[in-house]
Amino acid sequence: MDKNTITGFVLIALVFVGYFYINKPNQEQIAAQQRTRDSIAAVQYEQEKAVIEAIEKYEKEQALLQQDSTALFFNARNGVEEFITLKNEKVAVSISTLGARICSATLADYNNQQGNPITLFDSNDNITVGHGHRKNEVRNNINFTIDGKEENINTDKFHFTPIDVTSNRVVMRLVASAEKYIDFTYTLLPDSYIVKLEIDANNMQNFFPSSTRDIAITWDQLIRQQEKGFTFEQRYSNITYKLENDGTDYLSEISNDKENISEPVDWIAMKNQFFSCIMVPAVPFDNVSLVSDTLNEGRGFLKNCSAEMTLPLDPSGKESTDIHFYFGPNKYSDLVEASSYLEEGNDKDPKLEKLIYFGWPIVRWINRFFIMYLFDWLSGWGLNMGIVLLLLTLIVKVVVYPFTYKSYLSSAKMRALKPHIDAINAKYPKKEDAMKKQQEIMALYSKYGASPMGGCLPMLIQMPIFIALFNFVPNAIELRQQSFLWADDLSSYDALISWNTSIWPIGNHISIFCLLFCVTQILNTYYTSKMQPNVGGSPEQEQQMKIMRWMMYIMPIMFFFMFNEYSSGLNYYYFLSTLISVFIFIYLRQTIKEDVLLQKMEAFYEANKNNPAKRSGMMARLEALQQEQQRILEEQQKRNKK
Repeated sequence: MDKNTITGFVLIALVFVGYFYINKPNQEQIAAQQRTRDSIAAVQYEQEKAVIEAIEKYEKEQALLQQDSTALFFNARNGVEEFITLKNEKVAVSISTLGARICSATLADYNNQQGNPITLFDSNDNITVGHGHRKNEVRNNINFTIDGKEENINTDKFHFTPIDVTSNRVVMRLVASAEKYIDFTYTLLPDSYIVKLEIDANNMQNFFPSSTRDIAITWDQLIRQQEKGFTFEQRYSNITYKLENDGTDYLSEISNDKENISEPVDWIAMKNQFFSCIMVPAVPFDNVSLVSDTLNEGRGFLKNCSAEMTLPLDPSGKESTDIHFYFGPNKYSDLVEASSYLEEGNDKDPKLEKLIYFGWPIVRWINRFFIMYLFDWLSGWGLNMGIVLLLLTLIVKVVVYPFTYKSYLSSAKMRALKPHIDAINAKYPKKEDAMKKQQEIMALYSKYGASPMGGCLPMLIQMPIFIALFNFVPNAIELRQQSFLWADDLSSYDALISWNTSIWPIGNHISIFCLLFCVTQILNTYYTSKMQPNVGGSPEQEQQMKIMRWMMYIMPIMFFFMFNEYSSGLNYYYFLSTLISVFIFIYLRQTIKEDVLLQKMEAFYEANKNNPAKRSGMMARLEALQQEQQRILEEQQKRNKK
């Protein structure tokens, strides 16, 4: 190879090296190329993975098909889900052929917030709960499980065949053979919220162990938010149940809760403020387990609830397993009517009306036998519900007026005696004379027929009525979606002033009725404090009274933040009740004069000074008790000196 040839090859090599050096990609270009290669590799990986999964799925399906070809209800494992609707004048229920379960219930006479017929639940309702690898999708479902010899029968895995379909009745059949099957018969009663379910097993005893005499039920339900006020409605939503031969109980409304019940249970209800889904068996449930989880606002649901229980099952088909469902309003008259029907079939009153919580026994009796009749009577006039609440408040105030008068009169007597009590306080300024001072004050009260406790008893008598209305108004479905003045729904908060962002602790609105209630409560505190001045006492007692007065002023402010989410009907009632109380106190202040009252008390004493039995019995007993305490104290002091 000559010199020129070598020189030529060297020059060519230098040209190639220079070309590749000049066209070498920079770091950004290299990174972009790497991302492209990674994307291509990822797509290829996903494609290969999908192919592998499809092959594995096909192989599993083929293996399962070969394995289950002789299994019980094999032909019912595949099919197309269909829906059968049963409908009457009040409710429409949809029943799915997949699992033979009720998958929705819609009421004809009640509307949701959008003005459409209200749906209590739907099988399409679902949410995701939990985080990370603990995420879980929950949905509405009712599943029935029977333990078999070879395998357990879970109804939600099988397609039932609808037969004998009418507008209010359908038989869902799970077929094993021509003579061996399980029937789920649903019947919607005419003009009623009740659906009857009869479960019949026909010649199935050979498929189940001899010990199998139960059917297990799992009932999962997301309780929908139906009203405008989430917080207030959630407070009245829960799982309620009734024990056999006992009263009702419920899981917590404000926190997650669960309970295992060893006693038989007559019925279980998934309840929100105004509507419920109730499951009532012909014989009580056993082995009941209940779970209730509260949900955050904004998801469209109040709670995620679940119930597990068992019922007797006869595999031979001689006896059916009967369950009644109530899908309807929490209206007392409707629940009583449903209970009457169920009692006819079972000779046992299920007392569904106890689903509505009206308070403790004495409060419940007041609601049941006074407030409810009065409210229904006033509602029957066809008046606006705001006027009904006004008349109800006025009538209640008239009923409790004698107790209010008695309480005020007792306070007026104490004010009339204030100069005498001040004189006694001045007579005994020392702490060691506290017993003597108290004795003389008690003697004064007894002398004039007054009692510092005289105003407490009448107020205590009134309290059950006020508490009764606190429990009654939020449960009155008649107030639902009824407007009055600026409130468009008396069962929810009124939001004449509102904004988009929630501000703690007030939320996103100001309830005007709540504001009026709190303002009148401050006025009521002001007038009552002026009408009931301190009748004397030690400096410590006077300081305590000042603190109590300040607390009475602070409470209405606290009430505002507590009641701003409450129903406008309840705040409206409290506003009216407090305002009327202020007027009553002003009226009594003008008509009952302390000087005139003192003259009457003096005349009372003169007329009965020789007949102590006619003086204040309570104060006479207190006076005697204090005298006895003073005697015992003096004897102890004498012994100590010795």
